[in-house]
Amino acid sequence: MRRTIRWGLVAVLLMAGTLQAARKDTTAAEGYKIHVVTDRAEALYSVGDPVVFTITLKKNDAPVTEGTIQVVLSNDGAEELDRKTLEITGAALSVTGTRDTPGFLRCQATYELPSGKRIYALGGAGFDPEKIQASLPPPDDFDAFWAHQIARLDEVPMNVKLSPVDSDRPTVELFDITIDCPGGAPVRGYFARPRNATSGSLPILLSLHGAGVRSSRKEPMAALAATGILTMDINAHGIENGQPDAFYEGLANGKLKGYPFRGKNNREESYFLGMFLRLYRAMEFLMARPEWDGKVLGVWGSSQGGGQTLAAAGLNPKVNIFLAGVPALCEHTGPVNGWPRFLKPGREEKPDPAVFRSARYFDGMNFATRTKARALLTVGFIDNTCRPTSVYAAYNNLQGPKEMMTFPLMGHEYHVEMLNHFMVQFREEVEKAHAE
Repeated sequence: MRRTIRWGLVAVLLMAGTLQAARKDTTAAEGYKIHVVTDRAEALYSVGDPVVFTITLKKNDAPVTEGTIQVVLSNDGAEELDRKTLEITGAALSVTGTRDTPGFLRCQATYELPSGKRIYALGGAGFDPEKIQASLPPPDDFDAFWAHQIARLDEVPMNVKLSPVDSDRPTVELFDITIDCPGGAPVRGYFARPRNATSGSLPILLSLHGAGVRSSRKEPMAALAATGILTMDINAHGIENGQPDAFYEGLANGKLKGYPFRGKNNREESYFLGMFLRLYRAMEFLMARPEWDGKVLGVWGSSQGGGQTLAAAGLNPKVNIFLAGVPALCEHTGPVNGWPRFLKPGREEKPDPAVFRSARYFDGMNFATRTKARALLTVGFIDNTCRPTSVYAAYNNLQGPKEMMTFPLMGHEYHVEMLNHFMVQFREEVEKAHAE
């Protein structure tokens, strides 16, 4: 029981700030609430099966009895397939649809309030999602490009700077860390280890950040270290840690505004090149620590951090377990692509060919082909940011043991259940490695 409580607490701490952008509730306003569910709780179907989406609309918990609801069925939110207007009668309404190819069918139900404001709800159904194929294979020179980039790291000394940071955990040593790195910014994060750890005794767990601009996290790293892990959390931009909120807000609205699209038409100038080199350098530092057991190298992150996690596993064969929660940066070249959507099929008659070419080198589904690590991915069937089609495009490319945790009613979110499950798997890997 003691270990369960400890690991559950670590998961709660890790959740803090994982998906920092607050999720706006689009389903409720002025006492009204709209809801969409599928006729199967798991929302999974075979190609050609019918799915029934049931729509309910209430005001102050009582059924609304008049008006209309606009319903759109789409290819996972990217391409409209059908549109209907349903008359409200007070009873639940339903719409039936299907797919003739693997993928996701999305139902969006929209109601206009008497005030003119609109509320909407989403439902999602997966049709043979484990048969979703990537839009393209990796570029022929994918490995050569990244081998060249990693070689650049060897030309730049790490020049590690460790500044001790106070921690409430007496058994833990915590440091603000800076590591030199090519690509415009150093690695910056918080590094934690158990005090007096012996040589060759600790597994590694590297934590990566979702989109946005923020400091690395101290307390979750200290909590992990207290359980016997060599750990580090690095922020995505190589910026100073522990600054006032105004510092990060200023960067987000100024120097780092629109960062995902910087250099998008040139693989040598992409913002994500520097970001991925920083995560690789962070792994180099951790693997060079005498405390590392030389056996377990884990990585985890969500959203943009999930995309980075796929990159970490694809770039470093020493990674043997990872969690990529609702991963971004997947399936850039397909009709249903994930965040940040370098290309917008359906809105652009001809995607910029330079952007199209460059995006492939920063695609999680391509990195997935290069790893045999034990993988845990999570997916929300109504995720508008990292659409489930793009997540499965990466998942289906994975080469090692893998598991997908599906959440039919979840958008772009992260549940403690996911982290608890990953922590169990991580501990299994540690125990297995140390038993050998």
